[in-house]
Amino acid sequence: MTESGTVKRSGRLSLTSKILIGMIAGVILGVIFNIIDNNFVNTHIVGGLFAMIGKMFVNALKMLVVPLVFFSLITGVTGIGDIRLLGRVGGKSFALYLMTTALAIAIAISIAVVVGPGNNFDMVGVDTGGVEGKAAPTVWNVFAAIVPTNPVAAFANGEMLQIIFYTIVLGVAVMMLGHRSKAFVEGCEYMNEVMMKIVTIVMSVAPIGVFALIAKTFAEQGVELFAPVLAYVFTLVGALFLHLFVTLMIILKLFSGLNPFTFMAKMRPAQIFAFSTASSNATIPVTLRSVTERVGVDNSVASFCVPFGATINMDGTAIMQGVATVFLANVYGIDLGLSGYLTVIAMAVLASIGTAGVPGVGLVMLTMVLGQVGLPIEGVALILGVDRLMDMIRTAVNITGDAVVTSIVAKGEGQIDMSVFNDPDAGLITPADMHIDAEAEAELVTAAHKH
Repeated sequence: MTESGTVKRSGRLSLTSKILIGMIAGVILGVIFNIIDNNFVNTHIVGGLFAMIGKMFVNALKMLVVPLVFFSLITGVTGIGDIRLLGRVGGKSFALYLMTTALAIAIAISIAVVVGPGNNFDMVGVDTGGVEGKAAPTVWNVFAAIVPTNPVAAFANGEMLQIIFYTIVLGVAVMMLGHRSKAFVEGCEYMNEVMMKIVTIVMSVAPIGVFALIAKTFAEQGVELFAPVLAYVFTLVGALFLHLFVTLMIILKLFSGLNPFTFMAKMRPAQIFAFSTASSNATIPVTLRSVTERVGVDNSVASFCVPFGATINMDGTAIMQGVATVFLANVYGIDLGLSGYLTVIAMAVLASIGTAGVPGVGLVMLTMVLGQVGLPIEGVALILGVDRLMDMIRTAVNITGDAVVTSIVAKGEGQIDMSVFNDPDAGLITPADMHIDAEAEAELVTAAHKH
């Protein structure tokens, strides 16, 4: 069977199946621990062991992001070999990312207005203090901040837009130097292969990491937090699923002609990673691997579009802002009107460009939007309890949107290998991928002794 099935031809469980089992087991155990509410379990198992494993796993993913983006993007830019093509790829992806984000929040607002979450909401007993707002960035500041004053600081702090800008400029300069850059480019290609191999190593322990992250989240959050804001949760989840399974798949089919069912099967591992980490940036290595080795997108396109999308494309987060704004407007009895909703759409698109793809960033962006349309910032506290679990779902939507746009751009530029896309086993991680070649190891030892 393929990866979408339970087992592969070898009779062993596929990595995706193992991750799914880990996720389901984490949900079950987490809910049980939450119901038991034992001090020893909460302190030493949930807050100790699970927190440690989960933190190590997320750190391992984040460890890969900057070097992988740098080496992959350098090889992608030099591999394109045409500045005009690079400009087309950038222009198309930027336009598509803005379109999907605006479409996502428009759909979310429409659904929320029809459903009406927050009507007759009881404010008694709700703590609405301690939430700090953040001023909305101007469009000029957003674009000015793309150029780094210190590239080293940008790399150290993981400022993705600045890293992308600097790396593209470096790649263009390397191309301009012609044949003298051959050794540098070959070195970057080798390092890109090394980084992808490290991704494989990290993914091999993913079932354990995902289990720990999910178990910790559900053990701490439980399910009782959903009761007061049930209408908000149902509306948000419904809007997220509609965008994920309908809107994005229609866009994919219309603009690329690719089979949505095959695409979703190929992207399942990345979606699970996104769900468990709640971070678009931390999922970049897995998304990049999925779109290149599973979907068949050439690295020259994927290396630019994926990290770019993880930074500026936040469909799921935009949907949350739309639903949350309508919910809080209903709670406080404030009629935003058409102009208010249009402002929300514009603000969400702008905020998504200027905000990093890290856990919890949606709430920061939401305070910008609320302040702009005159809603109380304190209202964020109403949805604070369920935000972590909602963040997990919307991050999976975010990275799927990244992959959809990447695939559309690649198909339009003839940079997708359809034989890879149509092969259900392409890019699957197998035990052989973790095998250390004894002959290659011996060659390396011999070469080291010669020097």
